[in-house]
Amino acid sequence: MKINEMFLSIQGEGTYIGVPMFFIRLTGCNLRCEWCDTKYAFYEGEDMGIEEIMQRVRKAGVEWVCITGGEPLLQDDVYKLIDALLKEGHRVLLETNGSISIENLPTEENLVVSLDIKTPSSRMENAMRFENLDYLGPKDFVKFVIADERDFEYAKGIIERYKIEQDIVFQPVGGTDLKWLVEKVLNSRMNVRVLPQLHKIIWGEQRGV
Repeated sequence: MKINEMFLSIQGEGTYIGVPMFFIRLTGCNLRCEWCDTKYAFYEGEDMGIEEIMQRVRKAGVEWVCITGGEPLLQDDVYKLIDALLKEGHRVLLETNGSISIENLPTEENLVVSLDIKTPSSRMENAMRFENLDYLGPKDFVKFVIADERDFEYAKGIIERYKIEQDIVFQPVGGTDLKWLVEKVLNSRMNVRVLPQLHKIIWGEQRGV
């Protein structure tokens, strides 16, 4: 597998925000979101085998492992990595961008899927595979990154159209400017969670945290 970086941190966004995790960032992405903050993951990285990765995970000594990118489902060996992690008793959070089918992911209690749905400001909204919503379980969650009023209304429409039952996370572009988005959600009486990117509040734009 081609690995961009690995590090021990806390989950910075989504339903499990604040939970200590070991992060495995895979190289490569098929999308080019306008506001992407991990463009370095498009190309950089080194080849590593599953056992070498697992040794790093064991050394970290935490229960949760996050597999992220880029887009991790572009690499076929990600399924072997997930299996290896689950077999050793880890809880796995897989972050995926919503453009690749998740049908073949294992339906394990200890595997949680964070499924992005790209909004118009990303300029990637037409790449979404909405059939992925059918493969989500009650433990999984859906995330929208919101830049403006148009994004907000788009996300609201998608939630209503597909009757999404999983936890829904709204995150402002940039990750930390919450007030305007919180006010929009409260005024709309929406049942969603507005969350920051906690790692940016703690460490700023520093990589590997």
